[in-house]
Amino acid sequence: MAGSGKRTGAARAAAAALLAAAIAWPGGAQAQGQGQKRYREPDFITIGGGAFDLLDNTTSAEMDLQVRPNTRLWIFRPQIGLFANSDGGYYAWAGLMTDVYFGRRLVLSPSFGIGGYHKGDSKDLGGPLEFRSALELAWRFGDSSRLGVQFGHISNASIYDENPGTEFLLLNYSMPTGVFDR
Repeated sequence: MAGSGKRTGAARAAAAALLAAAIAWPGGAQAQGQGQKRYREPDFITIGGGAFDLLDNTTSAEMDLQVRPNTRLWIFRPQIGLFANSDGGYYAWAGLMTDVYFGRRLVLSPSFGIGGYHKGDSKDLGGPLEFRSALELAWRFGDSSRLGVQFGHISNASIYDENPGTEFLLLNYSMPTGVFDR
């Protein structure tokens, strides 16, 4: 499909730039209060709703569920998710995310993942194995819950003959939970 290579290249460049910013950002593990004590975010269950295939004429509603444990892998946290759209498509994925803090309240969270896609009557993305990259900008409340807007891209990175890719936009609410405490 014409233009999909440019979109995939642009998405890769944006993802690389965000990762570099997250690594270099001095507040990457935001200190709490006056001391050097590090703030550790809780586990989150995130629910979201919005639009799937946002930049095309086949936009459908999307509902999203994510689990974001507080387990650390260097600067990253694991996350798993599942979405379903109103055209019967669904996508289950797993990946990594990181948080970049701008003060105590504003959090930028780039994430990357891989998963399986079933199109239903939705957009054909070229095959079942798809990669997901997203960027969320959220407001962090005093109880650590977050309300954010997440924009992302899903594509197969040209591992199949067709790679149309798609974009999504979600309004997310992340609820702190102790369900995954060990």
